[in-house]
Amino acid sequence: MSSNEFRFFLSCDINLPVTFRVDRLEGTLPSTSSPNSGIDSITEERQAELYVECALYIDGAPFGLPTKTRLESAGPLYCWNELITLSTKYRDLTAHSQLALTVWDVSCGKDDGLIGGATILLFNNKMQLKTGKQKLRLWLGKQADGSYPTSTPGKVPRHERGELEHLEKLANKYERGQIQPVDWLDRLTFKAMEKIKERESLKNGSSHLYLVVDFCSFEHRVVFQESGANFLLPSPIASSNELVIVWDPEVGKINPSEHKQLKLARSLTRGIIDRDLKPSSNERKIIQRILKYPPTRALSGDERQLLWKFRFSLMSEKRALTKFLRCVEWSDVQEAKQAIELMGKWEMIDVCDALELLSPLFESEEVRAYAVSVLERADDEELQCYLLQLVQALRFERTDKSRLSQFLVQRSLRNIELASFLRWYVAVELHDPAYAKRFYSTYEFLEENMMKLTAGVNGEEDGFKKWQSLVRQTELTAQLCSIMRDVRNVRGNTQKKIEKLRQLLSGLLSELTYFDEPIRSPLAPSVLITGIVPSESSIFKSALHPLRLTFRTANDGQCMVIFKKGDDIRQDQLVVQMVSLMDRLLKLENLDLHLTPYKVLATGQDEGMLEFIPSRSLAQILSDHRSIISYLQKFHPDEHGPFGITATCLETFIKSCAGYSVITYILGIGDRHLDNLLLRDDGRLFHVDFGFILGRDPKPFPPPMKLCKEMVEAMGGAESQYYTRFKSYCCEAYNILRKSSNLILNLFHLMAGSNIPDIASDPEKGILKLQEKFRLDLDDEACIHFFQDLINESVSALFPQMVETIHRWAQYWR
Repeated sequence: MSSNEFRFFLSCDINLPVTFRVDRLEGTLPSTSSPNSGIDSITEERQAELYVECALYIDGAPFGLPTKTRLESAGPLYCWNELITLSTKYRDLTAHSQLALTVWDVSCGKDDGLIGGATILLFNNKMQLKTGKQKLRLWLGKQADGSYPTSTPGKVPRHERGELEHLEKLANKYERGQIQPVDWLDRLTFKAMEKIKERESLKNGSSHLYLVVDFCSFEHRVVFQESGANFLLPSPIASSNELVIVWDPEVGKINPSEHKQLKLARSLTRGIIDRDLKPSSNERKIIQRILKYPPTRALSGDERQLLWKFRFSLMSEKRALTKFLRCVEWSDVQEAKQAIELMGKWEMIDVCDALELLSPLFESEEVRAYAVSVLERADDEELQCYLLQLVQALRFERTDKSRLSQFLVQRSLRNIELASFLRWYVAVELHDPAYAKRFYSTYEFLEENMMKLTAGVNGEEDGFKKWQSLVRQTELTAQLCSIMRDVRNVRGNTQKKIEKLRQLLSGLLSELTYFDEPIRSPLAPSVLITGIVPSESSIFKSALHPLRLTFRTANDGQCMVIFKKGDDIRQDQLVVQMVSLMDRLLKLENLDLHLTPYKVLATGQDEGMLEFIPSRSLAQILSDHRSIISYLQKFHPDEHGPFGITATCLETFIKSCAGYSVITYILGIGDRHLDNLLLRDDGRLFHVDFGFILGRDPKPFPPPMKLCKEMVEAMGGAESQYYTRFKSYCCEAYNILRKSSNLILNLFHLMAGSNIPDIASDPEKGILKLQEKFRLDLDDEACIHFFQDLINESVSALFPQMVETIHRWAQYWR
């Protein structure tokens, strides 16, 4: 049930007797005096014997006979805990039904036996039946009054309610299951509440007595409605502006006339006629428009009806399959059977569309199995591009050992790189309590099947050795976590921590300098690493003190890695995967924008590895060289080249700026500043640190595109030919990526259940924001004008202008 859905029962439909539990009496009884003694004399010998009289009043008149509890004399805490069942049924109640509860003491004489009484309405001001524990303040010396309105209300007056009353209201919600339990926090909370109770009772003394009653709860809320005809009453809105809540008993139910019409229109007997139906020119236009809808868009009733009607003529149109499967009434066995038969005969869909069929929208096992059969056509390189999302899609499967899980394991057995990444992606999700069992099942399945592999004829390792090579990756990361703990405990500056790191690697942990056996690099499993070079390893000056480690490789080379602990890098992993995918899509269209999709791998909820790319931040470059051009002149000087640098270097810089400008715009990457824009010696600019995506930004008034003034100046300014070339690359890249918008949207849709912060907070809103960035309502030519306007708008914000909005955008980069 969604959080916005309200389900309820009507009181007139409940043919059960009114039931509640009289729980206990809280507070200290007033002093009891014998009839013949003075008013202040206390008779200590007498033990009070109490019972509670319960009477139901409907519209101020008594209804049925009163009911009494048993006698209770175990003071000072009087606890009846007795279930009371009245002869009246819930369906007989009115909106002004009240329960009058009076406490009597039989140990006194006839006149002195009254302790006090309280009255409570059974329905609240929203006309919902009260449930759970209710704490009623007794009116001492008064019998409960059942008239309406009552003179003995049990509810504490609003102006007298304090912290204790508020906490008890929340505790009542907790007991009804409306507040999620958190074991360790609950224990602390209830302990603190007991202290508050003690403090309040000391402060108030014995001035009040409270009777606690517990009303029974139902599966859903019970809303008052009289049985029989509902007479129309004049609306109170005419006399005042009061908001009136009207419960619709048919909310969420299917309209029977619409459902019948749909059934008749889809009658399976018409299948013979439907085979020969051809859409008219107007219907064909509507169908083509529907086929262009993004995967996030829901179809209307008429659109679904149209696709079902012409399903046979659409079978040769592969793009139509996913839309057709959305039209099927899967609860109808015959209709579902026909849809699955048609799916088998349909034109084979693309891998991109198969990903859509693995989203949470499609629950049919046959449909999901069909999607996997399409994925089998993808090569290993393409499959690796989508592996992160395919692992997340396991959440939407109906069984632990699904067809998708088996497919991922079988493909991984043939490719050690896929096996390594699959193992890490699954291992990280073992911390998710809701799906830990499912991910562990895939992990076990991979281990079990890999161990069965025999050695290859060309010297290939057997399964046991392959699995052990992957397990050693986890052992390595565990040792690196241990090193980080030791280094963080060192007092002093970063230099002292670096000395400690090198000391550990050369001394106590010298086995990390030369491994007994080569280990597959977690970032690039095809690369074998043989040990860490202590003299070339360091620590970044940062709050988390990430390690920068230089590894030797088996082919006498080196690779540099950053290891972080204390930071969730799964969001960075997703963004860099998207950068890598977009780079691949651009290159398939012969557009190489010299992007830098460095490798990122989360090895836990708060740890992971990143590939270290030798580079410098723009902040550092501008501090040391005053401009990007003077920095590039140092590495690629050319007296005859533009701005004194080689044409190749400038072209590389322009292309990389264009690529990242488009990608950061589409993915809505925020928190851009000169410290997370890096520049390589060959002129490639790239972005790092993706803590804010899909439009989130900690800075106010972010510009539409993350293009800083220094980047534009390095191209010769907004009027230069190189800047014009930059805009041309941007528009070309934007239109190429728009062609693959369905693929990108499908991949993000599969991440909807993940624990990535900026997606988990509101998956639907995030995906819609992403869809918005593609401007699917425009054609390619209109998109060129749109994107050029976007660039011009952002660039004008970087230079002094007397416009408030532009001034705000200019502040973004400061």
